[in-house]
Amino acid sequence: MASITVTVGSSVGLHARPASIISDKASELDAEVTISVPDGEPVEADSALLIMTLGASCGDQVIVSSDDEDAARAIANLVALDLDDPSYEP
Repeated sequence: MASITVTVGSSVGLHARPASIISDKASELDAEVTISVPDGEPVEADSALLIMTLGASCGDQVIVSSDDEDAARAIANLVALDLDDPSYEP
């Protein structure tokens, strides 16, 4: 299983818009992807609501995991971006 530790880049953390963008992308992938905070239970990356329950803020580290390394990397790359920036277009 591939696990990638990444720093949350969104200025508002993993809240509504960033969580929605991440979950939409995860839903398009052919692999199951999870996100967790250190020492926390992983949540499915294809659920915006579950992502928001992590309570991850800007600058916090989260762990993105999947059996498919490319899928984990795709979601980790999104987590690292400021998805709440109005200039970001999904």
